[in-house]
Amino acid sequence: MNQMATVFLALGTNLGDRLENLHRAIEALAPTVKILARSPIYETPPWGVTDQPAFLNMALRGETLLPPTALLHFLKSLERQLGRIPSVRYGSRLIDLDILFYDDLVLDSDELTIPHPRVHERAFVLVPLADLAPDFVHPVLRKSVSTLLQQVDAGGIRLYA
Repeated sequence: MNQMATVFLALGTNLGDRLENLHRAIEALAPTVKILARSPIYETPPWGVTDQPAFLNMALRGETLLPPTALLHFLKSLERQLGRIPSVRYGSRLIDLDILFYDDLVLDSDELTIPHPRVHERAFVLVPLADLAPDFVHPVLRKSVSTLLQQVDAGGIRLYA
C-alpha cells in the first residue's frame, strides 16, 4: 500500500489573471494533493527568457499518495486542463507546476528528476520555499533551503500584495 509522501511544489504564472491562475491551480490539486501550507505570493522578474511579463510565484507543502512519476503526470495534466499551451522553454505560461522535493527522495530518470535539478539556482523558487521550509535539507546538495537562498541573487523579487 502507498503511504503519504510530503511534497514541495512550485507554482508560477505570467499570463492572464495571474492571481486567479494560482487559485485555480491550488483548488485543482485537491484531493490528489492535500495542501498543508502555502507560501506568500511573490512577483518575480522573468528568468531564462527575459522579454516577457513578470511572474507570480509561490510554493506549497502538501501530501500525496501518488508515486513521483504519477504525480508528475497529474501536474502536467492539470496544467493542460487549466489552459497551458506548450511554448518555448522558459517562456510565458498560464501556469507552471513543478515538483521541487518528494520526501527526501533522490530520483533521476529520463522522465523526472527529484529534487528539481535547478531548484538551487532559482531565487523565484527558493524565496517562497524558504517561507515554508527554511530548514529543509536538499538531499543531494546537503544544504538547507535558507542556505541555498543565501547563495542566489534574490534582487527584483517582491511580496505580491
